[in-house]
This record gives sequence, C-alpha cells and structure tokens, in this order.
Amino acid sequence: AATKLASAEKLMYFCTDQLGLEQDFEQKQMPDGKLLVDGFLLCIDVSRGMNRNFDDQLKFVSNLYNQLAKTKKPIVVVLTKCDEGVERYIRDAHTFALSKKNLQVVETSARSNVNIDLAFSTLVQLIDKSRGKTKIIPYFEALKQQSQQIAAAKDKYEWLVSRIVKNHNETWSNVSRKMQSSPEYQDYVYLEGTQKAKKLFLQHVHRLKQEHIERRRKMYLAMLPQAFEALIPDLDEIDHLSCIKVEKLLETKPDFLKWFIVLEETPWDATSHIDNMENERIPFDLMETQPAEQLYEAHLEKLRNERKRAEMRRAFKENLETSPFITPGKPWEEARSFIMNEDFYMWLEESIYMDIYSKHQKQIIEKAKEEFQELLLEYSELFYELELDAKPSKEKMGVIQDVLGEEQRFKALQKLQAERDALILKHIHFVYHPTKETCPSCPVCIDSKIEHLISSRFIRPSERNQKNLLSDSNIDRINLVILGKDGLARELANEIRALCTNDDKYVIEGKMYELSLRPIEGNVRLPVNSFQTPTFQPHGCLCLYNSKESLSYVVESIEKSRESTIGRRDNHLVHLPLTLILVNKRGDTSGETLHSLIQQGQQIASKLQCVFLDPASAGIGYGRNINEKQISQVLKGLLDSKRNLNLVSSTSSIKDLVDVDLRIVMCLMCGDPFNADDILLPILQSQTYRPSQCGSSSSV
Repeated sequence: AATKLASAEKLMYFCTDQLGLEQDFEQKQMPDGKLLVDGFLLCIDVSRGMNRNFDDQLKFVSNLYNQLAKTKKPIVVVLTKCDEGVERYIRDAHTFALSKKNLQVVETSARSNVNIDLAFSTLVQLIDKSRGKTKIIPYFEALKQQSQQIAAAKDKYEWLVSRIVKNHNETWSNVSRKMQSSPEYQDYVYLEGTQKAKKLFLQHVHRLKQEHIERRRKMYLAMLPQAFEALIPDLDEIDHLSCIKVEKLLETKPDFLKWFIVLEETPWDATSHIDNMENERIPFDLMETQPAEQLYEAHLEKLRNERKRAEMRRAFKENLETSPFITPGKPWEEARSFIMNEDFYMWLEESIYMDIYSKHQKQIIEKAKEEFQELLLEYSELFYELELDAKPSKEKMGVIQDVLGEEQRFKALQKLQAERDALILKHIHFVYHPTKETCPSCPVCIDSKIEHLISSRFIRPSERNQKNLLSDSNIDRINLVILGKDGLARELANEIRALCTNDDKYVIEGKMYELSLRPIEGNVRLPVNSFQTPTFQPHGCLCLYNSKESLSYVVESIEKSRESTIGRRDNHLVHLPLTLILVNKRGDTSGETLHSLIQQGQQIASKLQCVFLDPASAGIGYGRNINEKQISQVLKGLLDSKRNLNLVSSTSSIKDLVDVDLRIVMCLMCGDPFNADDILLPILQSQTYRPSQCGSSSSV
C-alpha cells in the first residue's frame, strides 16, 4: 500500500556541506503525496550536538517509530556520526532498539564512509527474504577493516604514482589521464575520492622537487670549497673580513663568473634555475645560507692550519739545521728527544717529521760524503804505497784511519763506518784504476759528459738543415725496436701499448705521436727478426736484460746488426740510438746479484756508446710496474735524435774532407759546476766537425 509522506516543499540535501549553500546546488524538493515505500532507515544522531538534548531526540525517534510501525514495513535503526559518537548515546540507542522488537542496528559514519552500504543492504535483506542474511559489523571493527583496505589501496596507488611520475614538473591532468585505466588508481579513487588521489600526487611531486633541489644544493656545496681555493687562496686577504665583505671580494675576482651565477630572482631554489641543468655554476645567494658560511669558516680554518703547519715544518727544519746533536747517520729514535717539543706534536703527525728528518739526513750525508772525498784527495800520499792490486791490509787501513781520525770530516761519518770504509776502498780503487766507472763523481764524471756531448752532435750544421727537410715529413711517427730474449721484449711492448691510446698513439709533451713497436727476441740475421724492413725503419732501440745470458744476447744482436750494414749506403743502424735497461728479475735462479748486473750493464753501455738505465737510477720497475714518466723520457730522447741526428751515413762526405787532427788537452774537475759545453762549443759548431774514425768516443 502507498504511504503518505508529509514533507511538502522541503529541499533534499545530500550532505551537510551543502547547508547554507543551497543556492549553489540544484533546487530539488521532496515530492508531495503518496509514495510506494518498502522499508525505513530510522536514523539517530549519536554525536554531541550543540544546543541539542539527546534524550529529546530519542523521544522524538520513539514517536516516529510508533508511526512507522503501523505501516508494517521493515525498519532498520541507523546510528549516524559514530566517528564523533558519545558512548552513552550509542548505548541508549541500542537499548531503544532492543525494546522495539529487537530492531537491527547499524553503526555508521558518512564522513568516514563506514557501514553506509551495510545499512542499505541490511534493509534490502529484510524487504527481500530470499537474499542471504547480512552480517552486521560494529562501527570500530568496520572502521578497522576499511582502514586496512584504504591503506592497501593507498600503497598500490602510491607505487603507481612513483612508477609513472619521475619528474617534479608533471601535472595532475596529464598524469591522471595516464592512470585512468589502472586498477590501482580506480580502487583508491573509489575508496577515498579524486581529491585525495590528487593530494597524494601533489605530495609525491613536491617530494621529487625537494629531492631535486637537495641534490643541486649538495652539488653546489661540494663545489664551494673548490671555488674558495681558486678565488681566495690567500689567508692574509680574508683573515679579518666578515662574510659580507668576503662576498663583495669574491665579486671582484676575475674568475668569479666561472664559479658563480648571480640570479635576478632569489632564493635560487624557488626559481626556474633549479631546472637549468646545463648551468652548474653556484647561485651566489647560496653564500647567504648557513651551510655556505660553515664551509667558508672551514676554508678559513684550513688556511690557518696550513700556515701553522708550514711554520711548524720550517721551525723543525731550522731545529735540524742548527742543532749540534743532529749528525749524519743518527737514527730518528736517538734524535727525536733533542729536537721535538709539544707544539710540533700538536700540528703535524710524527710520520711527517720523520720524512723531513729523512730528507735532511740524506742531504747532510751526501754533503759529508763529498767533504770526506775532498779529505781523501787532500791526503793522496796515504795511498801511493799500496800494492798494485789496490787491496790494503788491515794494518794499512788502520794507519789510514789513524791519520784521518782527527779530522772533523772523518768524524762526521762516525755513525756510518761501513759507508766510510767503502768510500776509502772506492777511492783506492780509483787511484789505481781511474775510469769513468770508478770515478767518485759517477755518473757525472766529466769523461762521460764529454762523450755524451760529442755523440749527441754528430751532424754538421750544413747537413742538419738538409736532414731536417727529410725528417720533418715523418716527425709524427716513432719506430722503436725492443730487443730482449725470453719474453722480455714482448712483455715491455705490451706494457708500452697499454699506455697508448686505442689507435697506438702516444702523447709526448702534449703532442700525439704514432708509436710503432717491433719486439725482437731471436736471431737478428733472420729476416723475421731484422731491425729494418721495407716498411719499418727504426729510430731507436730499447735493449732489455735481466741476466748475464740476456745481456750477451743483446751485445751479440747489436754487433750482428751493425756488421750486416757495414759497406751499405743505408748504414744508419751503426749510429742507431740505443738505451740499455736493466729490468727487475722474476727470480734470481743463476745466483747473479743486482750489483754485478749493473756493473756489467754499465761496461756494455760504455762499449756500445749508449744510455744505461737501471732500476735504482731510472725508476723503471719493469715486471712489477713501469714508470710512464721514464718511458716518455726515453721516447722524447729518440724523438730529439730523430730531429737532430743525421741517421744517414756520411761516409761519402767524409772522404771529401781534408784529414786534419787537432789534439786538445782539457783539465776539468769531475763534479765541477762549470759547463763543458762552453769550452767545446766553438769546436762543435765548426763546419768541418765530424766523428773520428779512430774508434774513440771522445775524439772528433
């Protein structure tokens, strides 16, 4: 039967947010007259309302129920606003429902969207008995379930947003269209609405933006100490300036704009500059932030500490130089108590002082040895009465030490007795066998200097200009032979190639040169091992050895190569620049010592008139590590030889010269700082200067 509702001309409101805003929404009125009604939801507000008595509301609801009961229609009691519900009101409402034939009660909250569907589905089940009975869930249990459901949906939606949105400049309209078909987006919007979905998107974008800004800030702050080092490295200039004055000082520096950018709008992190990825200069307004000020203070403190540390180094060196307790050879443990004080320990680590002390010891030991050598020269008569084998007896050594014992230069090496005795024996050996190898000034012996000077100036000025025309055309290429047996040549070639670019280019003094290597390890008389081929003309040769056998192989190979070109017009291999290198041994299976290998190498180098490099003097530790600087020096020397030496034999031109011998006797002291070039220059620049054919390396 139809039920008459007396609600004529009353507006239908859909939510409380519309109260007071009726004009902003569609004016829809409740219909007048009779309607077909299948059931009723009897709503009771259980919140604490203003100027409202709950008991009066309950009395009104009770009268309303009496009227609805007459219709014989199903009724469900709905408790609203349970999110703000008062416990007594809820309890009284349940009591009321129990007193009215056990009415079913559903606790709801429209704001939290809890149990709203349950209220309607419960009423539908009462109207249609064929439907399954609905389980009524208390408000707080339903709220918990819904919260879990919303949390799960929120996690999935946030994952979706983080996967799609990687840039903080993305817009909601663009991203929402992309997410429209995603179930994660649909589920969350159904549960929480579009506005909350948009809010989470905006939060994600804001987080991306803050992370981007923070990355940029860290990059700028990391560059700031470098900018300070470059622009204001002088402590005297900034020591007493405030931060504001330092900023003004920075702006006056020539390289200011290389490090900083002055923005029209500030702060920098609120401008479009944050997205200017091509410009990595530091926004100058960053200097006004606390982290930048802290970095400036750290820079200032660093400069002060460096100055103090430098002062400590100088003071320590002065202590070493003035202290009478520091003598050559005195160990650090003995000297420390005489020269160290508390201030030294405050500013520098002991290892630094030990390094300074070690260098000072090296200097005073070298000086003491030089002075002791002078002392030995002054007492030359002590060594004239020795036997020819230059091996003094213990008695004779005792006499020598007794005579020299009162000299301060002898006492200076008191803590280095073994080295002092070695210097005496070396001096005796030099007296009876005066050679370049036994010279006390080796390797700066004047004989070695003159030989090197003459051998490096083979070409005459008149021929040099003609030769340069030929060599300059191929100046960008270096052809290098590497000679050595048992894998030495191949291994060094691989080491050098590792230092080259992918296209076998090598950089010397900033210029790129094409480097062609020819490792040779077999019989050089065979074509496959020849120094020279139709497509390869060597500019120099590196000779490697690590044993007596490998040294013999080098000598034999060089001699065979030179013999094979004698009498030919292209006999430039006779004067091919050579470098003899002693490499570290992988294992001393033959019992040879490093010292003996060095002596043998020096003798062979003198015989072959070539440069000798050993690990101690050259720094090349082949087999463990190869010194790129030394390899560059060797290649540079070959490049200079290629430019300056006439590698083509000048035999035919020598025949045209008049044979004139001019014998010059020069007396120069080994180790004298006077330059031998100044004496020989007039001769070496002569138009008729040529190498001597007598075989001597110091004759022209």
